[in-house]
Amino acid sequence: MSRVGKQPIEVPAGVNVSVSGRQITVSGAKGNSAWSFPATTAVAYDPGVRRICVTTADRSKQGQANFGLTRALIANMVRGVSQGFEKRLQIYGTGYNCKLQGRVLHVNVGFMGRNRGVGSQFELKVPDGVDVVVEKEAARGDMEPAALVIRGADKQQVGQFAAEVHALRKTEPYKGKGIRYAGEFVRRKQGKALTGGG
Repeated sequence: MSRVGKQPIEVPAGVNVSVSGRQITVSGAKGNSAWSFPATTAVAYDPGVRRICVTTADRSKQGQANFGLTRALIANMVRGVSQGFEKRLQIYGTGYNCKLQGRVLHVNVGFMGRNRGVGSQFELKVPDGVDVVVEKEAARGDMEPAALVIRGADKQQVGQFAAEVHALRKTEPYKGKGIRYAGEFVRRKQGKALTGGG
């Protein structure tokens, strides 16, 4: 059996769970989440011990994969509505910056040319269910990177929007300019050295 699937999910205080047919709904301080789990799995919630258990009778490879996946996704739902998920991004580069105006994130990462927007900015609409906080805007001459945090109750939604921002300008290896996740390792390369002719 799937080692992940057979682990029960502890439900913290303040989180409400309901299972109806093949749909599970979870609600908490950070929001609500609902999901229809595969027909090959069964989900049971015991409110007495506040524990969710996932079971399956399908011993096929795909059935076991669905078993572990169901347990993992429900655990993410419980964590999302109680604690939330977040991704931290940093923007390195002279003149590179970001700012939030309403529900639109403006990112300036030095691209020039047609169809790049006024002032070389990208404009990304923040999806519903996701919150963005610009922790630091880079000032002129500031060596520290601009920093932003993307938060939400849905792990997939937070990760998807963070990936879209990250993809705007991946970090180049020579000067390290670009957008990176906080703590992301960037392998640096040495530029070509000039050699004098003899």
